[in-house]
Amino acid sequence: MSDVDLIFKIAAIGIIVAILHTLLTKSGREEQAMMVSLAGLVVVLMIMAKEIVVLFNTLKTLFNL
Repeated sequence: MSDVDLIFKIAAIGIIVAILHTLLTKSGREEQAMMVSLAGLVVVLMIMAKEIVVLFNTLKTLFNL
């Protein structure tokens, strides 16, 4: 996956979560809106965790650790 694809994927998740959060808040479902926001955050963190593992592996290889 290229860097631009990763940025677009995270941006798309953010836009979808923001729209869902706004719709749920306007309809009086604040608890569900918060859960949607937390689920979006977890998904993005899982995506970023994979990339951080790749970064650490690259650093270990670079410095021969």
